[in-house]
Amino acid sequence: MRKCTKCYVEQPLENFYRTARKNETRSHKCKECTKFDVSKNRADKMDYYREYDKSRAMNPDRVAARNAYQKTEAGIVSTKKAKAKYVELNRDKIRKLTKDYRKNHPNKSKAHGKVAYAVKMGDLTRGACEVCGELKAHGHHDDYSKPLDVRWLCSQCHSDWHKENGEGLNA
Repeated sequence: MRKCTKCYVEQPLENFYRTARKNETRSHKCKECTKFDVSKNRADKMDYYREYDKSRAMNPDRVAARNAYQKTEAGIVSTKKAKAKYVELNRDKIRKLTKDYRKNHPNKSKAHGKVAYAVKMGDLTRGACEVCGELKAHGHHDDYSKPLDVRWLCSQCHSDWHKENGEGLNA
């Protein structure tokens, strides 16, 4: 028999969980009190850990570690799986957003489609970034009325260009 330290009821040892401690064979709280504590505190603990993770997520060392991981083979595979899962779960949302974008930006959408088709057919060759030389680059339109007149810029240089110059012509 053992007395629970939470409800103070004396109960048989079978009503107490076994422990991994060397000297203690049974927990000090009965199974019912332990279950109640876990269910009651689980939500509070999850909120605490969620806030804790958010607070440290943007620490420079954590950002650098994430960026380094994403460049590894495992990181690339993990990112692809996460994107595929997101697409699978949000197919209707993505379809609606794409439809809205094409409706709100017809010139851009047509230009993007023509560039993609020209690259696929071999009429247009994808080049390295004109600014930094990064091999992974996408086409940038200075003027959307000339859809096959593109400059190849990496993601960062493309973003920088738009920050300096705004939107392209005829967008």
